[in-house]
Amino acid sequence: MGSAKKSKTVKPTSLERVAAILMELRKAYPDVVCALNHKNAWELTVATILSAQCTDVRVNLVTPALFKAFPTPKAMAAASLPELEELVRTTGFFRNKAKNIQGAARVVVENFGGKVPQTMEEILTLPGVARKTGNVVLGSFYGIAVGVVVDTHVLRLSKRLELTKHTQPIPVERDLVKILPQDRWIQFSHELIHHGRAICVARKPRCVDCTLEYLCNAADKTWSSH
Repeated sequence: MGSAKKSKTVKPTSLERVAAILMELRKAYPDVVCALNHKNAWELTVATILSAQCTDVRVNLVTPALFKAFPTPKAMAAASLPELEELVRTTGFFRNKAKNIQGAARVVVENFGGKVPQTMEEILTLPGVARKTGNVVLGSFYGIAVGVVVDTHVLRLSKRLELTKHTQPIPVERDLVKILPQDRWIQFSHELIHHGRAICVARKPRCVDCTLEYLCNAADKTWSSH
C-alpha cells in the first residue's frame, strides 16, 4: 500500500491516491457488472429509465413481464399507454416512465431503424434519457466509454472519497473524467455502485470491512485505522 496509506498528507486527487483507490476497487470487485438485467441495448435503455428513483431489484422484477408483452421497440411504440403504465406501476412515477419508454421506443423506431444509437448526442434525443442513462447503455452494453455513470452511490462515494467537491451529477462526472483513466470509466462506476450497496452504506458505513478505509478521511467513519 506504500505511502498512499498517508492519505491525510496526499492530495485527494493525486495520481498515487486515485491509482490506489482503483486498485482496491478492482481487487474487491473483479467481476462486477451492471445490476440491471437485460438481453440487448433496448432492454437496458428501458430498465435504466425505469431505475430513476427506484431500486435495481424492483426494476428487475418488473422488466420480465414488460418485455414479454412488448419485446421490441416497435411493439412498445404501438402499445396501449394504460397497459404500459400498469406494467411499470411499482417502479414509481409510473405515468411519466410509461410515457418516456414509449416515446423512446418511437424515436428508436422512427429515427434509428429500431436500434439504440451508439453516440451520446443521438441517445440523448430519446425521451427520458439523460447522461446517466446514456453512459449506462453506451458503457455497459456497447463498451463505449464516453463518460462516467453518476448515480446516487457514485455521487455519494465520490464526494466521500474527496474525488470531487460537487454534489450534482454533471459537475461530478466532469471531475471524475479528469482524474480517472478512460479505460476505467465504465468499470469504476460498477465497482463504486457495488461498494456503496455492500460496504459503504449511507446510514452506517461498514468501515471495518472496507478495503478503501486506509484511503478515506470521511468525518463520520464508524472505524478508523488512522
